[in-house]
Amino acid sequence: MLTGEVGTGKTTVSRKLLQQLPDNTHVAMILNPTLSAIELLATICDELNIRYLKKQASLKYFTDKILTKLTTNHHNGINTVLIVDEAQHLLPEVLEQLRLLTNLETNREKLLKVVLIGQPELQQLLKRNELRQLAQRITARYHLLPLSSVEVKNYISHRLSVANGHDRIFSQPTLQAIYQITGGIPRVINLLCDRALTLTFTKQHPIVRRHIFIAAARQILGDDVVKQRQGKQWTFILASSFVIAIVLGYLVGR
Repeated sequence: MLTGEVGTGKTTVSRKLLQQLPDNTHVAMILNPTLSAIELLATICDELNIRYLKKQASLKYFTDKILTKLTTNHHNGINTVLIVDEAQHLLPEVLEQLRLLTNLETNREKLLKVVLIGQPELQQLLKRNELRQLAQRITARYHLLPLSSVEVKNYISHRLSVANGHDRIFSQPTLQAIYQITGGIPRVINLLCDRALTLTFTKQHPIVRRHIFIAAARQILGDDVVKQRQGKQWTFILASSFVIAIVLGYLVGR
């Protein structure tokens, strides 16, 4: 299970995973999880190129078809992987159907590997009592966090190097503002930096200055959001200064 806030790069990670899977892997990808249990099974059949008759559609019919396909893949040395994106939208009964699919196994291994990708709500969903059996079967969990201040600088530098750009095109105050306003969310960083580069080009400046980035952020996020995020930074600075003053006063008093 891979979780993370909106824009932290879950889809990017899944695409990278698909690129690195070995050739003997058959992947079923579900991008729209707002399905009923029977629609889920039908979609899996579509993804695995399993032919079926719509008139005979039932949970047992689809399950038998999928089991036959999984068994055939296993005998041919093919791993079958099901990837579900935006899995936080899955209904509890659909998640239960996924659990039942993981019951399909040989004496040594599972016939189907399932990867759930979703927002943090997915974690809360799996805490429900009726889904505890599925939660217990998750063998690996990872939660993508926003980038730190240092990671934001490295991320921007990497993106610029890929585009054959100069890694100092953003000034240091601008990089600090980028982290402050974007909160380290890669998707927001991409949007705001792209707009800031465009504004800088129109003004024929050699580097992206802080006030230009702030203007770009206001165009995309709005004045209220930018002021709010800047305000949080100043609140943190003032609070930190207050704590330091207290500590220094205590040390001096001693």
